[in-house]
Amino acid sequence: MKFMKLGSRPDTFYTAEAVRSVSSEVSSDLIIQIKGNRYLLHKFPLLSKCLRLQRICSESPETSQHQIIQLPDFPGGIEAFELCAKFCYGITITLSAYNIVAARCAAEYLQMTEDVEKGNLIYKLEVFFNSCILHGWKDAIVTLQSTKAYPLWSEDLGITSRCIEAIATKVLTHPSKVSLSHSHSRRVRDDMSCNGAESQRHKPGTKGWWAEDMAELGIDLYWRTMIAIKSGGKIPSNLVGEALQIYASRWLPNISRHIKRANKEAAGSDSDSDSAGEVTSKHRLLLESIVSLLPSEKGAVSCSFLLKLLKAGNILNASSSSKMELARRVALQLEEARVSDLLIPSLSYSSDTVYDVDIVITILEQFMLQGQSPPTSPPRSKLGFERRRRSRSAENIDLEFQESRRSSSASHSSKLKVAKIVDGYLQEIARDKNLPLSKFIAIAETIPDFSRSDHDDLYRAIDIYLKAHPDLNKSERKKLCRILDCKKLSVEACMHAAQNEKLPLRVVVQVLFFEQARAATAGGKVTELPGNIKALLAAHNIDPSRPPGPLSTTTSIQADDQWSISGLKSPKSRISTLRMKLAEDDDLDENDMQTDGMGRPSKFKAFCALPGRPKKMFSKLLSMNRSTPASEKN
Repeated sequence: MKFMKLGSRPDTFYTAEAVRSVSSEVSSDLIIQIKGNRYLLHKFPLLSKCLRLQRICSESPETSQHQIIQLPDFPGGIEAFELCAKFCYGITITLSAYNIVAARCAAEYLQMTEDVEKGNLIYKLEVFFNSCILHGWKDAIVTLQSTKAYPLWSEDLGITSRCIEAIATKVLTHPSKVSLSHSHSRRVRDDMSCNGAESQRHKPGTKGWWAEDMAELGIDLYWRTMIAIKSGGKIPSNLVGEALQIYASRWLPNISRHIKRANKEAAGSDSDSDSAGEVTSKHRLLLESIVSLLPSEKGAVSCSFLLKLLKAGNILNASSSSKMELARRVALQLEEARVSDLLIPSLSYSSDTVYDVDIVITILEQFMLQGQSPPTSPPRSKLGFERRRRSRSAENIDLEFQESRRSSSASHSSKLKVAKIVDGYLQEIARDKNLPLSKFIAIAETIPDFSRSDHDDLYRAIDIYLKAHPDLNKSERKKLCRILDCKKLSVEACMHAAQNEKLPLRVVVQVLFFEQARAATAGGKVTELPGNIKALLAAHNIDPSRPPGPLSTTTSIQADDQWSISGLKSPKSRISTLRMKLAEDDDLDENDMQTDGMGRPSKFKAFCALPGRPKKMFSKLLSMNRSTPASEKN
């Protein structure tokens, strides 16, 4: 770092009986008091260079041998005053980036201008500041930091703005053209390996070489400097994002532990409480300033970093606008998130949940608002006039649909990733005994059905929730299991679900039905039921091996009840054997029965969606049932 020496005489200042004085053959005639400190000095050297002291002495008559001058609001304190006083006496002083701001403010206060004497202190300080301080990287950083002690003076004298401009210019300039007179170059020398090779991390040519040194600035000065750098338009957004991450790691480490410790200390007295609140306000301002500096480009910062800021925002009770901005940015790259990043502690007094699920719901809603969902039907304009002339065969529709899906494959793949993340998140929060059922379902239903290629992870989350909440009634368990699609369960998940006593009976039956339908489609015939499933059916008085009895034509059977494992097992069985005694479960309520436009139960549509072979089986069963009365009459 650069420095400047002024004067040639040795230092003759000394302290006697709490009074600072200077050794001289001439008796002193001036007493200056600064913040409780007394200086016994001489008028001639001081008044010849300080216009302010001249005016004060001329306005106040001499009442004794020593004229007394009080300077209570002197900027820079006694250190800065002594620098100015020694300059007046011609004593050698050393100026550098560490004391130039204090000296400049003090010289301005004393009005040590060229009008009083040529080559006065203000002139020399300005020459050194412009020619040396602003040209060195570390000098400019240290000088800018020191302006924090004298904000008003530094602003009025243009010191702050000139330092910010100089730093921004150096960042925007290629590093090879920058004078690296700062700690960075020293780290480079210290980071030499045994074979003499330089570390790549601290090479002057590294693009983000400036971020670590700027991280030492206070948030107000850092914010202004980053605004100047971003306005230059030459720094890529990812480098700006890296710089913000370095700054946040410097000033926001273990924020929750720090706040808890401050609150614990504040519990003792009101003064400690005020200091703890001040610390929290300081960190809140810091966080909100970082959020305001985030680049607008997607991917400029990692999703993990954004979620860490969101966690800190919860702890510090940041403004709702800052948290919403973070939630929006997280949603833009949610597929990069990890489940552990989404586990944001809840500090709300209105909620007893362990984690803040509301903010995650907000993130998911923002994610779905991006308008990236793939089309659910093929566009009508692709084939144009030719399409009107040709028949809409299934092959053409399928080809058209695949083309439209391919155009949005990126967004669809992101939804697939997010669905996996959400299901993993549900498994974590399901263990919370205070988590309301409505919020669990809300999170699960935020993701569209097509985003889940299978429901195994969702089933695990439901199973964990049922175990953690054993007091759920039948209606609540039914409501919870409605989000589960049994057709998307793997064989292993089906085997587990079939033996899960916490699931509603209807869900177990659906699992068995779709598993048998899948087996029929895959193997051409229905396989024998496993022993454990037979035991489950026997527990409900259902025997798939028992021959079916005759079906009474007067019996009205609801469509929801006409699904059975035995029906698939033996195509000759009557529809009456498909009744699984589901009346034991509340699912037979008329409230659960929804009809379509033709008055048929809505699950008739599920029958229509069955694979080909099972559907044919059921068609045979129905036709056999219709023909039975006629044959009996004959």
